[in-house]
Amino acid sequence: MGRGRITGLSVSDVRFPTSLAHHGSDAMHPDPDYSAAYVVIETDAPDGLRGYGLTFTLGKGTEVVVCAVNALSVHVVNKDLDEIISNFRGFYRQLTSDGQLRWIGPEKGAVHLATAAILNAVWDLWAKQEGKPLWKLLVDMDPKQLLSCIDFRYITDALTEEEALTILQNGLEGKKEREEQMLKYGYPAYTTSCAWLGYPDQQLKQMLDANQRWEVKEAIEWVIKLAEFKPLWIEEPVSPDDILGHATISKALAPLGIGVATGEQCHNRVVFKQLLQAQALSYVQVDSCRLGSVNENLSVLLMAKKFQIPVCPHAGGVGLCELVQHLIIFDYIAISGSLEDRMCEYVDHLHEHFKYPVVIKNASYMPPQAAGYSTEMKEDSARKYQFPQGEIWQTLLSEHKIQLNKA
Repeated sequence: MGRGRITGLSVSDVRFPTSLAHHGSDAMHPDPDYSAAYVVIETDAPDGLRGYGLTFTLGKGTEVVVCAVNALSVHVVNKDLDEIISNFRGFYRQLTSDGQLRWIGPEKGAVHLATAAILNAVWDLWAKQEGKPLWKLLVDMDPKQLLSCIDFRYITDALTEEEALTILQNGLEGKKEREEQMLKYGYPAYTTSCAWLGYPDQQLKQMLDANQRWEVKEAIEWVIKLAEFKPLWIEEPVSPDDILGHATISKALAPLGIGVATGEQCHNRVVFKQLLQAQALSYVQVDSCRLGSVNENLSVLLMAKKFQIPVCPHAGGVGLCELVQHLIIFDYIAISGSLEDRMCEYVDHLHEHFKYPVVIKNASYMPPQAAGYSTEMKEDSARKYQFPQGEIWQTLLSEHKIQLNKA
């Protein structure tokens, strides 16, 4: 019996007014409204099973991603899930290579964010049908089947499919013990929410996250001055696209024992490939909703393993912690096999809006137990915070109009 056909795809603009309290503010984003383009996939399965996916945004612009999701939906609706899974690499490439949409976003920008939201929903649906949390679906998958989900186009000069297979096969040794370790102790977490720049001074901690603010020379000069505080890394010191700039900074700071971390705004696997090839970063910060879902994140995890660079994912926002925990737990069990110099970002914010929120115990992510990708929001939250017609936004917009009239 087949897995069923996708009969419909809907997307909504779900926004939380976090700018009111300066939550999430930083050097480049002073007033973010944490948001998501939230995708729901309907199927003709007898149990009415649905897949939920999202990509993280900051308010204005979410409507652009929503439009991109609707434009890509033609590639999804009426597809059999079996057809997608049996040729996931081809399906991924179909979404990222639409002959017309590709012109405005060849695996970057709003189109790629939309791709992530759709594919996150597909993975959620697949994991639910298997009755497993996403990390467990990946852990139990045969290495060759796992690799069939990855598009190796443009990265074979850094990682071939054969090399990736060897990495996964080597990861089979001790895999059961590592899974048991994760279930007992979880994956180490660290927090950054105390460093949001809109907070008063007493809420801040010393942290080196430049958020793309500096020039290359300026970054080196500043971090050298701060070296006495022994920071572990400087995060996003310059433009996320400046691969050679990151390499220059990395080379200059290496004698000081200070690393360079970046990745939360890296568009795709090609950017990560070049950062790794150029020895431009010391920590890989993958993002579950900027790269093209699990498919593309898998390729970056495998490249990081080959180049022996630890993965310390970006998280926070809307649902990023919920999603990325699956990726990093899988990475440890099946790919990296190490917790040395590894940790996953955690922000204690907006989890109450998810049906299966993250569980943190002893400063560690505990492996999710519910089937799926932990992407499903509570219906009440998705409805109330939908922009602009949701109850929360109708109230805020009404108050804003009153304030404008008084002014």
